Amino acid sequence: MESNLAIDVFAALAQSTRLETFRLLMAHEPEGLPAGEVARRLDVPQNTMSSHLAILTRAGLIESERHSRSIVYRARVDRVREIATFLVQDCCGGRPELCEPLIAEFTPCCAPKESSHV
Repeated sequence: MESNLAIDVFAALAQSTRLETFRLLMAHEPEGLPAGEVARRLDVPQNTMSSHLAILTRAGLIESERHSRSIVYRARVDRVREIATFLVQDCCGGRPELCEPLIAEFTPCCAPKESSHV
């Protein structure tokens, strides 16, 4: 990822409603949420939410897909991977043991869910 793209991502997330919106959409992966539902859950007027969604889309953090009469927004998980990689690409000066705690922080949230067989 280029620095200019990273700056666009951080700028898009540097506003509380957009950050909340992105986190909400991440929590609803992979199905996403309709724009109206995002606005309702965050108690933001729909026209204001449209502006926030447009900024997040331009930064490549979310994408939309029309479903009948509504537009469903989804987080772009690949962009999250790219920005996380950008942040730590030069981490630890070639000493991976220093990065282990950082990697461990991601493991619990990203581990596959165990299937429950009865």
